Amino acid sequence: MREMKLGMKPVQETKADNSNDPIGRIVEVHGSVVKIECDVLPPIHHALKCKVGKDTYILEVYQHLDHQHLQAITLHRAIGLCRGMHVYDTGASIHVPVSVDCLGRLLNVFGEPLDGKEALVTNNYRNILTKPAPIFASKISKGVLETGIKVIDLLCPFVRGGKTGLFGGAGLGKTVLLMELMRSIVHLHQGVSVFAGVGERIREGHELWREMEAAKVMAKTLMVFGQMDESPGVRFRVGLSALTYAEYLRDALQKEVLFLVDNIYRFVQAGSEVSGLLGRMPATVGYQPTLMTEIAELQDRIISTDKGTITSVQAVYVPADDITDPAVNGILNHLDTVIILTRSLAGKGVYPAIDVLQSKSKFMDQHFLGREHYLVAREVRGHIARYRELEDIIAMLGIEELSPQDRQIVLRARKLQNYLTQPFFVTSEHSGIKGISVPLKQTLKDCKSIVAGEYDHMPEDDFYMKGAL
Repeated sequence: MREMKLGMKPVQETKADNSNDPIGRIVEVHGSVVKIECDVLPPIHHALKCKVGKDTYILEVYQHLDHQHLQAITLHRAIGLCRGMHVYDTGASIHVPVSVDCLGRLLNVFGEPLDGKEALVTNNYRNILTKPAPIFASKISKGVLETGIKVIDLLCPFVRGGKTGLFGGAGLGKTVLLMELMRSIVHLHQGVSVFAGVGERIREGHELWREMEAAKVMAKTLMVFGQMDESPGVRFRVGLSALTYAEYLRDALQKEVLFLVDNIYRFVQAGSEVSGLLGRMPATVGYQPTLMTEIAELQDRIISTDKGTITSVQAVYVPADDITDPAVNGILNHLDTVIILTRSLAGKGVYPAIDVLQSKSKFMDQHFLGREHYLVAREVRGHIARYRELEDIIAMLGIEELSPQDRQIVLRARKLQNYLTQPFFVTSEHSGIKGISVPLKQTLKDCKSIVAGEYDHMPEDDFYMKGAL
C-alpha cells in the first residue's frame, strides 16, 4: 500500500489488502518465529497473514535471511501453524482503524474490540509505525498540568506536553497513581485519556476497566491491551498502537490527551524476547543490542503540535529496585519529570509512596513555576532533607538530644510528610476513605503555613490522609 504523507507528517490512511495470491509458504516454525520462503521478499515490518482454519494470523517481517527466505514474528499464538501453509501479503505494515468512536472502548493491538461490542466502523486507518511529527510542527512544553495530588503538584509537577515516569518496584502503587491521574485529566481538564496496557495481567486489566466505569470516566478513555499471555510481538507493538490512537485524538479532537503506559518496562522485555528469538547476540546485562533505539522510537513520537497536546505518564518497573538498570536508565533519558516510589515509605504507610528527594523535574525553576511555588517547594524539600539526615541520630539518641532548631525542623518535616499523603478516589471503595483533590494554590498556602510554624500546636497525626487544612 502506498503511504500518504504531507511533508513528514503522517495523515489518515485507507487500508488496502492485496492478498488474493499467496506470496510464499512456511518452511519452519520455532515458537513465535516463523521462517517463510518467498519468490519476492516483502519489506521489513510488512504485515503478512496466514489462514488457520477459520482464523487469520498476522505475522510481521523482521529479518531477510537470503534472497528467498525471511523470518517473521507471529502476533498470535503459534498453535495451528505448520510447514507448507500459504502466506499472503496484506499490502502494508500493521494498521489500526481510527475514529472518535474509539473513546470508551477496549481494543487490542489491531484495533479489534475486547469489550464484546461491535468493531469500529470507519474507512480511516493509521500505520502504527509512522514517523514522529517534524521538528517545525512540534510545540514546546508549557504550563503546569494540575492533578489535584498534593505531592506531585508541589514537588514534581506535571508539565502540559511533557513526559513523566513513575519508577518503582512491584506493589508500590504505580498503577493506582495512573488510575487517579486518568480520573483527574477527565474531571479537571475535560481531556481524554489513552491507556496502553503493555503485558498487562488479565485480572489487572479487568479491574482497571471496571473501576474506570465506576468513576464515570470511561466515556473519555480508550484502553489498548496487549496481555501478558500473548505473543512477545503483540506486547512489543501494543504501545505503538495505543500511541497511534493518541496521535489521532490529538489531531482530530485538538484536546488535552493523556497517554498512559503500564508498564513500559514490559515493552523493553518484549523487545528482548523478540531479539532473542531472532538469534541476536544480547548486549549489556542481557538486553537486546537495539535497546536504546527501540525506546527512542516510542518516546520520540510522544510530542505536542499546534493541533493538540499529548502529555505522557509512564509506569516503569524497576527490577530488584535497581535504578541503575540499563533499561531504566534508557527510559530516564527521555523524561521531563521523574517520580520515584520507594519501599521504605510504603512500609511506613506513606501513600503515595513518593520519595520527594529522589524525584525531580526539569521544570523545577522559578521562571517556569513562579517565585512562590519555587520557594515553597524548596522550603519543603529542605525540611524533609534535614529530617532524613537526622533520622539515624533520632533512632539512636532520641529527638530530645537535637538542638531546638533541628527539633523544630524535624517536627515540621514530619507534619509535611503526613500532609503530603492523600486518599485517592479510585481506592475509596477499598480503603473506606473518600478521595480528595486539592488545588495547587491551596497546597502552597498550607505548606507555607506549616513551614512558618502556624500549626506547631497540632499533633502530626492530624495531618495524615487529609486534604486541605
